[in-house]
Amino acid sequence: MSTPPLSPANARPRPPAITDVATVAGVSYQTVSRVINDHPNVATDTRERVLDAMQRLGYRRNIAARALKTRRTGVFGVVSSGSHLFGPTRTLVSIEQAARAKGLFVSLATVDLQHKDEVTAAIEHLLDQGVDGIVVIASHDEAAAAVLESTTQVPVVVAGRTGGEHGLAVAIDQEAGAKVATQHLLDLGHRDVLHLAGPAPWVDARARAVGFRETMAAAGLAPRTLWADDWSAEVGYLAGQELVARVRRRRSTLPTAIFAANDLLALGMMHALADARLKVPHDVSVVGYDDGDGSAHFVPPLTTVAQELEELGYRCVELLLDARDGVATSSSVSVSPRLLVRESTAPPRDPARVLL
Repeated sequence: MSTPPLSPANARPRPPAITDVATVAGVSYQTVSRVINDHPNVATDTRERVLDAMQRLGYRRNIAARALKTRRTGVFGVVSSGSHLFGPTRTLVSIEQAARAKGLFVSLATVDLQHKDEVTAAIEHLLDQGVDGIVVIASHDEAAAAVLESTTQVPVVVAGRTGGEHGLAVAIDQEAGAKVATQHLLDLGHRDVLHLAGPAPWVDARARAVGFRETMAAAGLAPRTLWADDWSAEVGYLAGQELVARVRRRRSTLPTAIFAANDLLALGMMHALADARLKVPHDVSVVGYDDGDGSAHFVPPLTTVAQELEELGYRCVELLLDARDGVATSSSVSVSPRLLVRESTAPPRDPARVLL
């Protein structure tokens, strides 16, 4: 049985076109086009009439038609890990918000950044969608390697790396953040400081370890570093337990301060210290990194390094747009973090009076 043709009574209504908006607003369709494209040479009252007509009619811009005309889709791709970790998650959100503020859309590909082939496939997938550019949140070495080996006809910004070898790149200055955290402890009078570092394959972990080590060396002090194999509070807790056990067996001394590579590692370390009846900061000062959700409500509130991730997202989108339009004046952008001093740090206590 054949399906009867649609009649005016049962046909779906045609979506409003630019000519409909022009008719309702009482202007030419060229004027409507200038309003849609945010052209400056439109009188304020005319612009308001056109915008009002668009709202009343429910007009939506035809993205496909615009792409055919301008050879631009207004869509940028983002490759991310889909991780629950604070840094990558906030970076993704900040990029999406910055893009939306520019009237752009984001197409997201989530992969395991520790596998180069997955990152490469995600980049190819986004290119097949005709995106105008791509941001890769390259927090892991394998993700950065995938970008270096890829060949694209659109700009690709690496978020989390700087340096000429990565082309377009935007990153938080992690070494500077570690330096300011370590210097804060030295300024309080600490001389025996332990750095609980993040996983070595992560560029941020290595950069923070370098900043710590260089600051200690500049002060003529020996750096102590304990590497964690992930970023979790559980691993921070186990590291704290191991430290306390070594001190009790006289295989190590108790540091007067600990700089943890993120807030979760700091949280776990503080838990282990509390289990050993050590008070923060009375017996041991602790500094974290990230200013993650809840860090101001740790007991005690955590001194930490705040990453300016909103600024990072804005810079990524700005660099992509400049590169797309051929007006980029810099290929590498660094964003400075800042120290937030709270209640988990204080001048050191005489180690001889700390009992374990």
